[in-house]
Amino acid sequence: MRTEIRLSGRGGQGLILAGIVLAEACGVYEEKEVVQTQSYGPEARGGASRAEVVISDQKIRYPRAYDPDILVALSQPAFDRFAPQMKKEGLIFADESNVHTDRKDVILIPFSDTARTEIGREVVANIVMLGALSATTRIVELQSLKQAVQHRMRKVFHEMNLAALDAGFKLGTRIWKKRSC
Repeated sequence: MRTEIRLSGRGGQGLILAGIVLAEACGVYEEKEVVQTQSYGPEARGGASRAEVVISDQKIRYPRAYDPDILVALSQPAFDRFAPQMKKEGLIFADESNVHTDRKDVILIPFSDTARTEIGREVVANIVMLGALSATTRIVELQSLKQAVQHRMRKVFHEMNLAALDAGFKLGTRIWKKRSC
């Protein structure tokens, strides 16, 4: 089964790193077929940023997300650009403090607020998002994400990012349970 994930926002939000961590977690630690691509605007910070991860249990013949199953939008411009491109039954997760919409099919999650209040650094909102993605979609195991974070990041940042994964997983579990009721 092929699953296409698009992580979108603005430069500086860590979406490229999140895509790499997700791809490594799925490909290396769960032995799935995976392709990760990235795109960002000419601006280093503040411009458009996107990472796509295609996960499959079979050989991947086309590396781009042409019909995304999952969209994560951490900024309003990213949401406005990519939400209309989603497949009808796809899941859309958006950062509650950065995206405003009346759409009922969008799952608003406080990624940035959780990073700021529980970890003390908004810079790990991308990692909180990965934890929540694991809890809500089960596309990747939390332990695999932890292994990828420890492999990808400098040791001095391990504790903070592992705490962000745990906070995101708890957040995602709580929101998904509430949504199911």
